[in-house]
Amino acid sequence: MTDASPEPQAPDVSLVGSDEPYTHKQLTYPLGRRVPDGGDLIPIAPGIGWARLPVPGSLKHINIWVLEDGDGVALVDTGLDIPECREAWEALLGGPLAGRAITRVIVTHFHPDHVGLAGWLCERFAVPLWMTRGEWLYARMLAIDVRDAPPPEAESFWRAAGWDEERIAAERARGWGRFASVVSPVPVGFVRIADGDSVRIGDRTWRAVIGSGHCPEHLCLVDEDAKVLIAGDQVLPKITSNVSLGLSEPEADPLGEWLASIEKMRALSGDLLVLPSHGEPFTGLHARLDALEFGHRDRLDALHARLSEPRRAVDCFGTLFARRIEDKVYGLATGEALAHLRYLEVDGRATREMVDGVAWWRALSSLL
Repeated sequence: MTDASPEPQAPDVSLVGSDEPYTHKQLTYPLGRRVPDGGDLIPIAPGIGWARLPVPGSLKHINIWVLEDGDGVALVDTGLDIPECREAWEALLGGPLAGRAITRVIVTHFHPDHVGLAGWLCERFAVPLWMTRGEWLYARMLAIDVRDAPPPEAESFWRAAGWDEERIAAERARGWGRFASVVSPVPVGFVRIADGDSVRIGDRTWRAVIGSGHCPEHLCLVDEDAKVLIAGDQVLPKITSNVSLGLSEPEADPLGEWLASIEKMRALSGDLLVLPSHGEPFTGLHARLDALEFGHRDRLDALHARLSEPRRAVDCFGTLFARRIEDKVYGLATGEALAHLRYLEVDGRATREMVDGVAWWRALSSLL
């Protein structure tokens, strides 16, 4: 799902190539060009407000949803624990949310831009954290796994993917446990949300829909009566969420889980207003799901052809990614390449052979 020591500001966005011919141009954006700025809170549906927090790097922002909840409001996602996000929260709390009680903090998944300030907010307002169990456990685990150097398993993982010794040494020098540097202490207790649960928030009843692949148990909330879906990173309008094979579960099949989650999401109504974590609220859920699936399956077919001769994960970058892979995204690219290779292996279209600690992947000739 993710490396055990993700970059604090690593993009959630996939590096995988284009999802043409299905594109975000098939979507509609009911709010037009209107987006929240600074301490703004834009009402987008009865009892639902939209705010944004800054995120360094290519993502630029994360969307925050403020839900009317009785005498107060519930918050969905929290931003990174960095000064810029704390300042943005202070502007919201001292501005449009001034005098409003915070009732609970809901986090869609464990990535730092979503869970980063959850502990800070929960402690400040003495309210509970609501998450799925897998995401809370991952956040707790990563927050305490801080070391001077990567564990030996990490170096073996990188070497198996085809990293050279110079790159491994450079990564070793950076230490281990950067997650904790942008995440406030994660509460030791939480309220668990499970797939299919009904979650009453104010006058609305939301149904929990759990996806996987981008992370272990990603929480989405759907209000079928009002036709609204809080999608987190499970469905984004203009970018594809990162799907990586990582050290924590090196024999998992995250891309298989991602594709299964896309199929699961197709059971939802196609006319929902989708509230994503990045980008603008949109309609056209099924068209976007088609695009997400097409993009990965197209690259899987190209990768299968590339494996006519044995390749390492790093040898596959040019086939999978429509950009030059720079050092700052090398780990991200490795995880995504491995996720696609592992999917082909699980699907019976490729095999893997370890030679001197390096994994060589080859297409099964009968399926070429």
